[in-house]
Amino acid sequence: MTEVGCDSCVYYGYDEDDEDYYCMVDMDEDELGRLLSDKHYQCPYYRSDDEYRIVQKQM
Repeated sequence: MTEVGCDSCVYYGYDEDDEDYYCMVDMDEDELGRLLSDKHYQCPYYRSDDEYRIVQKQM
């Protein structure tokens, strides 16, 4: 799922049992299908994992 920008999302985590990265949001089949098939669909759960951006807002 990294083609939709998941690698920079706070919900994108590593599963040690499977030794792979997954989205940790519990989406239904329709949401996941639309996210993977439609290039213009933006994930409603996406939150940037950019710590610097968070700190800038606090200043």
